[in-house]
Order: sequence, then structure tokens, then C-alpha cells
Amino acid sequence: MARRLMQWLLAWLMAGAALPALATVTVTDDRGQALTLQRPAQRIVSLLPSLTEGLCALDACGRLVGVDRFSNWPAQVRQLPQLGGLEDTTIERLVRLQPDLVVAAVSARALGRLQALGIPVLALEPKSLADTRRVLEVLAQAVGKPGQGERLWAQIDQGVSAAAARVPVALRGQAVYFEVASAPYAAGASSFVGELLTRLQMGNVVPAALGPFPKLNPEFVLRAQPAIVMASARAVAEMPARPGWSGLRALQAGRSCGFAEARYEMLVRPGPRLAEAAGVIADCLVQLDGKKP
Repeated sequence: MARRLMQWLLAWLMAGAALPALATVTVTDDRGQALTLQRPAQRIVSLLPSLTEGLCALDACGRLVGVDRFSNWPAQVRQLPQLGGLEDTTIERLVRLQPDLVVAAVSARALGRLQALGIPVLALEPKSLADTRRVLEVLAQAVGKPGQGERLWAQIDQGVSAAAARVPVALRGQAVYFEVASAPYAAGASSFVGELLTRLQMGNVVPAALGPFPKLNPEFVLRAQPAIVMASARAVAEMPARPGWSGLRALQAGRSCGFAEARYEMLVRPGPRLAEAAGVIADCLVQLDGKKP
């Protein structure tokens, strides 16, 4: 009996060893390139904050061995080696970490060199809500958790809907100017920020035709006269000093949302904290509604 049990166990172990293909993972990135991993990624370098956050939301934070200099959430990733950014990734240091997968933006300069070195690379750069949903599932598949990205997105979607329900009726539909950089660059209606505003039942002074994050002529904003201005707290504070911007009625009336740095970072990252970001915007709108005479 004992001998038969040992034979059965040996046969089971040998059968398992003979089926490595069951662990093979094939995913397609935003360049349309298919990548096959012999097993789910175990040592990952992330070179984009939204991808870092996505992996951590999928309970794969412990598999990260390095990140870009801007990845700072959750707090534990701040202890990881920082490997530069889109333009200046430190390739030699990255290679020494022996990753079995690098996830990075399509626009990252390091992609070609990493692939030439034989390092598996996934180029993922979410620009819309639909992109974010898709990217979360691609990441989930890459770490051997198919379906978990979709489940995470369902939670995000539910959270955004809950935030939308809190937006004051009196403010719904009002046009927002959401600034992402002081040139000024703004979040257009076709960006993930613009789509989030649409989900919150708000308007946008920047039409989709201008692109996701267009650089605007300051006169455009002055002519548009947005009902509400949203930006980082620092940007909102310095806007009245810009030539002509003291004439923005939204600023005159205090109808602005100046977000603290940590919250602003969350708002401009298309990742798993989109529901929280929607809640932050809804909170500000509730406060603005409470200030009306």
C-alpha cells in the first residue's frame, strides 16, 4: 500500500513537471506586440506610476524589484530602487535587478535597448478609462491572475458611480477647466480626466477635438470663462497673477478646486485609484455648492 502510494505520488509529480505550458502567459501590449512568459512574472520593474499602482492593487506589490522615480504609492514602493524616468532610465542598474518583466510607457526611450538585451517588456500607457480597464487586466494576466483586473475595474466603476451621485444637482453640467501644467496644458474631454468629469456629470471647456491634453493659448481659457477651475493648489494660487487671468470669473468668485499635491497626483494617474479621485472631485464640488449665496 505504501509502495503504491509512493508510485502514485511520483507519477503525479512527474505529470506536473511535464506540464509547464499550463503556466505560460501570453499578453499583448499597446504596441500590438505579443509577449509570452514561461510563467507569471515574479520579478517586475515598473517604469510608470500608474502601472506600479495597478500591480500593487492586484496584490503584486511584493513582486516589484524596482520602479521609476515618480512611483510613490503605495508607501512601500518608495523603498525600492529608483531607476529614472521616461527619458533617463538607468539600464545597467535595471539589468542588475534581473527582472523577468519590465512594464513601461509606450513612449519610454529604454524599450528598444531592454528588448535588445532580451528582457521581456510590456509597453502599456493608459490614456482613457477604457484603456485603464484593459491595462489592469493585462497586468493581471501577466502576474497569473486572469480576471482579477476586470474584478478590480468593477469596484472602481462602482466607486465612480457613487461619487457621481454625490455631485450637487445645481452644479451638474457646468463647464470645468482642469489644468495639468501651467503652460497651460489642460485635460480635454477625450482624456481619462475628461472622461471622469463626464462620469461626474460635469462639462469641460476643452473639446475632445483638441486632443487629450492639449497646450492651450491662455486667451482660450479667458474666452471660455469656465464655471469652475480645477488644478493643483499651487497652480490655483498663482493663476490670478497670470496676464489677464484675474478676469476669470470663476477665480473671482472662489469657484475653484485647488488640490493638495498628493491628491493632485492621484487625479492625474489613470490607475486603480480613479474611484478615490472621483470622490475627491465630488468632495470639492459639494464644498463649492455649500458656498453659494
